[in-house]
Amino acid sequence: MVSTSETKMAYPPETTAYAPENKMSPTSTEGTKSATATAKLRAANVNFHYGSFHALHDVSMEFQENKVTALIGPSGCGKSTFLRNLNRINETLRDTRLEGEITLDGQNIMDFDITEVRRRVGMVFQRPNPFPKSIFENIIYGPKINGMLKGTSAAEIVEKSLRRAALWEEAKDKLHESAYALSGGQQQRLCIARALAVNPEVLLLDEPCSALDPIATAKIEDLLVSLKDQCTIVIVTHNMQQAARVADTTGFFLMGRLIEHAKTDMIFKNPACKETEDYITGRFG
Repeated sequence: MVSTSETKMAYPPETTAYAPENKMSPTSTEGTKSATATAKLRAANVNFHYGSFHALHDVSMEFQENKVTALIGPSGCGKSTFLRNLNRINETLRDTRLEGEITLDGQNIMDFDITEVRRRVGMVFQRPNPFPKSIFENIIYGPKINGMLKGTSAAEIVEKSLRRAALWEEAKDKLHESAYALSGGQQQRLCIARALAVNPEVLLLDEPCSALDPIATAKIEDLLVSLKDQCTIVIVTHNMQQAARVADTTGFFLMGRLIEHAKTDMIFKNPACKETEDYITGRFG
């Protein structure tokens, strides 16, 4: 479900023209150029409409394999809408339209069966959403429906997934208890473990720490850094310090457009666009 702030946006919907004041051409920075050779996921000229409302405008972006990319920007700028297009979640909404192309390993994701897209490109949402089942059943659900249990025991998959999500030591003695008995931070790591259980190649996270305390947030951030050797990660965050801590590259969205995408240290220390600099320094947003 897309949040109200994304569907309404923070800017007037009649605004369709936008020309950022650049220090150099947006999105054509060194960080973006270096992504080309190893891009796992690509978006080319993506436009997205909620009914008559044009929410995303010609967004082109590449995501490097085994790297963390953060998407930042003010509320309603389109970053979550963009994220949800990367594994076709938005097509479950009525009266929406996607234009442009999103490719995974060079192949248009619209050519895949939707089950394969969701297996290869996993998703973790803003608030923890464990199933009303045991911890064990939460983890094994995806492998079971994807036919991944042949030759591998369910117990092995559960342990491996929980270890990858840094939750094994906390959950190993209560695997058959309700997932709701876990704390908020543990539930979010459970959701990450559930996504990892089907071995996704890309993991999307939509503000996964927004409802968590600082200790739980730190654990999630450490987890993301450790996971990038195993999959490509894209995270939407309002927390610029979080982006600086975990992301290799960062994309800045404004009014439904990608203004700039570069290496994270360049975005925060020497942004190419005035709009990025104004947002980073707190002049708006």
